[in-house]
This record gives sequence, C-alpha cells and structure tokens, in this order.
Amino acid sequence: MRYDWTPLWRSTIGFDRLFDVLDEVQRTADETYPPYNIERVDENRFQISVALAGFSSYEVALTVEQNVLTLEGRKGEKDEKTFLHRGISTRSFKRQFTLADHVEVKGARFENGLLLIELQREIPEAMKPRRIAITGAGPGKVSQIEAKAA
Repeated sequence: MRYDWTPLWRSTIGFDRLFDVLDEVQRTADETYPPYNIERVDENRFQISVALAGFSSYEVALTVEQNVLTLEGRKGEKDEKTFLHRGISTRSFKRQFTLADHVEVKGARFENGLLLIELQREIPEAMKPRRIAITGAGPGKVSQIEAKAA
C-alpha cells in the first residue's frame, strides 16, 4: 500500500526532503538483502555496515553519483561444492542509499564479514548558520514619523 504525501506538502515548509525519504523507504521496504546498519559516529560522521559474508572485495562495487550511493555484489565463479545445507546467501544484489546534501563517502573497508562505509557531512562555510546584526533605533530612542494635521 502506497501513501500519497501531497496533502502534507501544502502545510509544510522545508520538509520536502523528509517526504522524499519516506517515499524512498516505502519503495524499498521489500528489499532485505544484504542486511545493513546505519550508525551515527558523531554529529557529522556516519557509518553504514553491510553484512557480506562470503563476498570478497573484488566481488563488490561501490559507486556514488548525484547523492546516491550504490552497492552492488556479484559472486564470481560458481563453486562445485555439494552442500547439505546452504544458509549463507551469495546471490547478486544491488542496494542504493540516498545521501543527504554535503555528505561524502570517505572510505570503505572489509572487517569481520562486514563492509564498513565511512561517511562524513562537510557543510560549506557559506551554508553554516551565522548571526546577522540588526540595525535600527536602540533602546531609549524613539523615532516619530512626521505627520501633518488634517
């Protein structure tokens, strides 16, 4: 079931990104492989941990294009092994993450069967909040607009 967020657009300002994210979550709700975590390391650093047991670094591709981080995995040659039970999935996959503005991928590494992707938000100086001086009549000063008697 899909929800239409259009009525909420009329009464909100600056929350358009929130509705885009909600729509994205709704679209990808059925995608469950490979499992992953997203962790906030500190205010401007994040880490995505993806469980990739059975994959090696040359079987995984990580790309970033226009605020979309794409992770693709494709197993190389097929094993000629006979399995009595196969619980570790090695199927091909493609998972995409939408990155917020000014978030950059700083690196990726395999560690204990997890692919760890390091992200950092780097807000340009021009985008950071700054205090604006307000000029005008100070306290105790009263200015009067000139008016002519009718």
